[in-house]
Amino acid sequence: MEKQHQFFTTPIYYVNAKPHLGHAYTSIAADVATRYKRMDNLDTYFLTGTDEHGDKIVQAAEKENTSPKAYADRISRLFKDLLPLLHIENDQFIRTTDTDHIKVVQAILTKIHDSGDIYFSSYEGIYCFGCERFYQERELVDGKCPDHGVEPQVIKESNYFFKMSKYQDWLIDHIKSNPDFIRPEQYKNEILSFLKEPLEDLCISRPKSRLTWGITLPFDQDYVTYVWFDALVNYISALGYPDKNKFKKFWPSTRHFVAKDIIKPHGIYWPIMLKAAGLPIYDGLNVHGFWNIKGSKMSKSIGNVTDPIEVTQEFGVDQFRYFLMREMVFGLDANFTEDVIVSRINSDLANDLGNLVSRVLSMNHRYFNGKVMGAATLVEYSLETDAVKAIDAFKGAMEICQFHKGLASTWTFISAMNKYIDTHEPWSLAKDESKESTLGTVLYNLMEGLRVVSCLIYPVMPETSRKIQLALGLDLPARGFFKLDQILPWGQIKKDVCLDKPEILFPRIEIKNQVPTQTKNAAIKREKPFKPPLKEEITFDDFSKIDLRTGTILSAEKIEKSNKLLKLMVDLGPETRQVIAGIGKNYAPDDLIGKQVIVVANLKEARIMGETSQGMILAATHKKKLILSGFDKEFSPGNPVK
Repeated sequence: MEKQHQFFTTPIYYVNAKPHLGHAYTSIAADVATRYKRMDNLDTYFLTGTDEHGDKIVQAAEKENTSPKAYADRISRLFKDLLPLLHIENDQFIRTTDTDHIKVVQAILTKIHDSGDIYFSSYEGIYCFGCERFYQERELVDGKCPDHGVEPQVIKESNYFFKMSKYQDWLIDHIKSNPDFIRPEQYKNEILSFLKEPLEDLCISRPKSRLTWGITLPFDQDYVTYVWFDALVNYISALGYPDKNKFKKFWPSTRHFVAKDIIKPHGIYWPIMLKAAGLPIYDGLNVHGFWNIKGSKMSKSIGNVTDPIEVTQEFGVDQFRYFLMREMVFGLDANFTEDVIVSRINSDLANDLGNLVSRVLSMNHRYFNGKVMGAATLVEYSLETDAVKAIDAFKGAMEICQFHKGLASTWTFISAMNKYIDTHEPWSLAKDESKESTLGTVLYNLMEGLRVVSCLIYPVMPETSRKIQLALGLDLPARGFFKLDQILPWGQIKKDVCLDKPEILFPRIEIKNQVPTQTKNAAIKREKPFKPPLKEEITFDDFSKIDLRTGTILSAEKIEKSNKLLKLMVDLGPETRQVIAGIGKNYAPDDLIGKQVIVVANLKEARIMGETSQGMILAATHKKKLILSGFDKEFSPGNPVK
């Protein structure tokens, strides 16, 4: 069978301002799609880059009192440097000022001009300098540019025009005959609706009398080409059109990723340009919505932009990638706020995924000192059934860029694993020596489930995927990912190996300006004789705000440079918490393993000696010693204390 190939592209980003969240989303979406297709055994090539010609670049350079080339060099570098910071693995970064690209643009212009599809004419029309294109009256909103909210200016000049109208019927037929050519479907319908009106020919030049920063037309030295006719050609110039092996290998097996504001150039101009040049048409166009800030589209022109570097520095790269792919339904608009991203991280990542990993591996350490004890013949396959469902749903969603659904299917499997824990109660099996083999099998199935999860999250969270796989003792593939056909069969975790103690994958994040519900002291020091505390009385309702839970200490270790602080991993049933407790003078770490304690579960998160503490252990003082609170019988972790 011949090896399959797939070419993925972002739009090349306009360098009139530094990159923002919208650019980051498009690049990450294309990166996720590329990683997924690599998992699916395709040979991929991923292109991104910068668009550097046109009026707006000249204007931006003038504001900084520099040349267009110097300005483009600086901003292009910002876009290029952002990619590794977002864990984006592109194969090539193209610039429209590259010599090879300029040659290809001029070759395409010559080819189309020589065929008679480019002609010279005078034209008067309404022109938006922000968009750098002429508009038709029907495209305006209340007489203004729909993207920039300003009235276009009337311009009359002689220019070269491309006969797009000649290919209108062909394009309509092509779109209707290829249902996946533009997706999601609402954008296909949007283009078809636009094509119901007569398609005007496209002005593809600008006179050098008003703009010199562009690619000179090969057939008229007094004009430069229109920025879109220049920019779109990058998709083939990057592959070495017309005779390089990359072009022959990857074109036209191409999926373009763009935001909905540039659907017209990619969905109308570009396929017609290819048709006129006698080239095959790309496979498809994937169109996503806008990120809104306070109800408005995020835009460099408006100025309500979010810096992706600042967001990743505050929340983490994989956390940022997960939020973007999970929160936005591909094709629709989504809202970006700090509260929403914090909620996603705390709920989906810290509580669900991170807690599950910690819970499973901590139990394996508690009961088997980290050794993988799975039975030779597994007796429990319910999780494998759930895993198969998750993998199938994941593949179906990822194939059509429904990244949020792919992640949702993975989180459904995570929920199934938590239910599996609650059903089999490893803590109960551990009390019965005759059930040791069953306990080992239950934990083995859970670790196999974590392996499946680590594979399914790879396209979105590659670093987290790697951390989980290393924690499970897996040998990472050479390229850092497992292929889809390698996820099953069940039973790939190595038996009899010892795994390291788990690290906290996703520390919970404190929501700014949140009013915590907590008490300042976990215990009141009793004097002799007893004296009431010198505090104002509280009501029962006040006390009921404190969430007390039973917990089981899974692990304990000393904190360097402290003679009393211990770092505890505490099983609270639905999750595992890290708690820093000042009990090191009274308790040795090994003596605490398996001990049941009472935890203030809704205490505001704090940083102590550089470590995160997610709760407080209750204790009393007796003769200057701390004694942990407890019970006269054992309870399951997570029970509320009344």
